[in-house]
Amino acid sequence: MIVHAFTDGAARGNPGESGIGFLFKDEHGRTISRAYGYIGEGTNNVAEYKALLACLNAAPETKCTRLIIHSDSELLVRQLRGEYKVKDQTLKTYFVKIHRLLAKVPFEMEIKYISREQNREADQLANLGIDSRRRIRV
Repeated sequence: MIVHAFTDGAARGNPGESGIGFLFKDEHGRTISRAYGYIGEGTNNVAEYKALLACLNAAPETKCTRLIIHSDSELLVRQLRGEYKVKDQTLKTYFVKIHRLLAKVPFEMEIKYISREQNREADQLANLGIDSRRRIRV
């Protein structure tokens, strides 16, 4: 089963208060599940990486055989595809965690860059994470 994941991280200030959000949709565009949470102070790029990490940790619950991740972070997508080097030490830590996790997951994964307009739902969830102050485990 193919599942589409939409992820986003938000920071109010850079660095500033940060939140993450992600949702899973089936092949027909129906929402399977979604999550959001507050991750404390951080940069937007760290929030993007944490959103992806939380999404990947939750993905096995969808029972997907293929996960297509959609993100509006060009930096994240290009770094994960190997098109950009990861120079920031903090991002490098999350980059390594994500690749270690991907080596263990029972599904294929593809990551695509999409516009902010196409990622509105995940953006709303990330901002809800900040507003709610509800902690999420990443």
